[in-house]
Amino acid sequence: MNITIYTKSGCPNCVTAKNLLKTLNLEYKEIDIEVEGRFANFVANYPDARQMPQCFIGDQRVGGLVGLQKALKDLGL
Repeated sequence: MNITIYTKSGCPNCVTAKNLLKTLNLEYKEIDIEVEGRFANFVANYPDARQMPQCFIGDQRVGGLVGLQKALKDLGL
């Protein structure tokens, strides 16, 4: 399973999402949205994203922490 999480520093939901994936022994790629240019690029592609983290499973954006939790539950994890 290909999981990507866009995060920012000081974000408690980002920490919770990463801990959830670690607890489930799921590997993920973390992308710091605060690195130069990434935020503007992300917002251009996903203007409705209003919170961090933003999580993707494969090419499907599942949303923030709640979306990730729901997607993992739907997958039986």
